[in-house]
Amino acid sequence: MKEQLVHGPELLLTCRGLCCSRSGKGVRVDLAQGEVPEGEADPVAKSPLDLFDLAKRSARVRALVVAVLDDQTGRRRAAHMIDRLVERLHHRSNPRCCPGVRSSPADSMRDDAAMPIPLMLATLTDRRDFGEDWMLERKLDGERCVALKDGIDVRLESRTGKDLTGTYPEVRASVAAQRPRQMLLDGEVVAYDAEQTSFSRLQQRLGIARPSREQVAAYPVVYCAFDLLELDDEDLTDRPLLQRRARLAGAILPTASLQLTEAWHGDSEQRFAEACRSGWEGLMAKRVDAAYTRGRSKDWLKLKCAWEQELVIGGFTDPAGSRTDFGALLVGYHEDGRLLYAGKVGTGYTAATLRDLGARLRQLQTPESPFVDARPIPRGTHWTRPELVAQIGFAEWTRDGRLRQPRFLGLRDDKLPAEVVRERPR
Repeated sequence: MKEQLVHGPELLLTCRGLCCSRSGKGVRVDLAQGEVPEGEADPVAKSPLDLFDLAKRSARVRALVVAVLDDQTGRRRAAHMIDRLVERLHHRSNPRCCPGVRSSPADSMRDDAAMPIPLMLATLTDRRDFGEDWMLERKLDGERCVALKDGIDVRLESRTGKDLTGTYPEVRASVAAQRPRQMLLDGEVVAYDAEQTSFSRLQQRLGIARPSREQVAAYPVVYCAFDLLELDDEDLTDRPLLQRRARLAGAILPTASLQLTEAWHGDSEQRFAEACRSGWEGLMAKRVDAAYTRGRSKDWLKLKCAWEQELVIGGFTDPAGSRTDFGALLVGYHEDGRLLYAGKVGTGYTAATLRDLGARLRQLQTPESPFVDARPIPRGTHWTRPELVAQIGFAEWTRDGRLRQPRFLGLRDDKLPAEVVRERPR
C-alpha cells in the first residue's frame, strides 16, 4: 500500500489507502484506484473541507486518514481534529464516490460532519500602547462564528465546526441577502442589552438548533463581521488586514442582524481606558499588515478590562441551605496534558441554571477526580467527566494557581475542553 505526505496551505495529510498528489495550490485525490495518478493533474481539493468532502465519499477509506492543520493550531487541537475526522470517516463514509469531481466548499459545509474551518486566534496581552501600524476593535462577548455564502446557500459554523445555521436564522437570512455570490466571513454572534453585549442574554439562544419566533424576538442576536477570508472564490487570507477590511466594507450592506465592527487607529491607551469605563469587555489590537494565519497569533492581541476565561468543569459540591441541585462547580485548565485544579465557583447561578446544569452534571458523574491536584477536596464533592466548559469571571489568579472571587457567567458549547488552558499575558 502506497503512502505519501501531501503539504498544502494549512494542510498536512497522511494517506493510507487514499493516494494524493499536489498540483498548484490544491490536492488531487485518486479515490477509486488507490494509485498515485501519473503526472500532474488538475486540483480537485483546495481546502481541508474540500478534501474531507472527497475523502468521506470514498469506499477505499481504511483505518486512518489523518488531517491536521499547521503547527500553529497546537497539538491538542490537532489531536481532537484527527479523532473527529477518523470517527466521521468510519461512520459516515459513502460507498459511492465520484473521483475527479470537485466538491464545492458549500457542499462540504452543508454536512455537519465537516472539519472546523481553522480560525485566527488572539493572544492575551497586558500591553496598552499601540501605534498606527495596529488597528483597534471592540472585544465582543459572544460566540465566534464563520459564515459561508455560496449562491443561495448559507452555512454558519462555530469555531469547533458545529452547525449554527438553524440556531441563528436572522443571521442566515441577512448573510443570504448580501450581494456577493460567494464569501466567507469571520465574526462574532452577540446579544445586546442596551449598549452592552450580554453573554447571559446570548445564553438564551446558545445550543438551540431551531429557536421559536418568540425566542428570536425576545433575544435577538447580531453577527458582527470583522474579517473577510474569501470573496467570489478568491482567497484573501494572504492579503494584509487593511485590504481585507476594505474588501469587507465594500461587500457587506449592514442590516439589523449583520454589522461590521468599528475600527480605530491611535490613542490606544485612552481608548482602552474609555472602553473599560463604558463597561466593555476590552479591545482587540490587530497588526494592519498581517495576513490571516490559522491558530494563535501575536498579530492579534486581546486587551481585557476584567479577568475572565473559559475553564473546564470537573466536579460539583452538594447544595447547602436553600440552594438546590449543586453548591459550587470545581473547575480547572489543561497544562502539559494534565487537568489542573483552579478552584470552586459558588456564585453567578440562576434557579434555571442550577436546575438545568445540575441535571447535566449528574449524568457526567464519575468516581475518579479528573484533576491531578485538587487539594484540599471540598466537602460533599462529586467528580464529573471533564466534558463541559464554563465562562468564569474572577478578580485575579493567586500565587498557587487558584481563582480569587470567581463567578459563573455561562456555559460555552463553542469551546472544546481539551483547548482550555490558562491565559497568560504575553
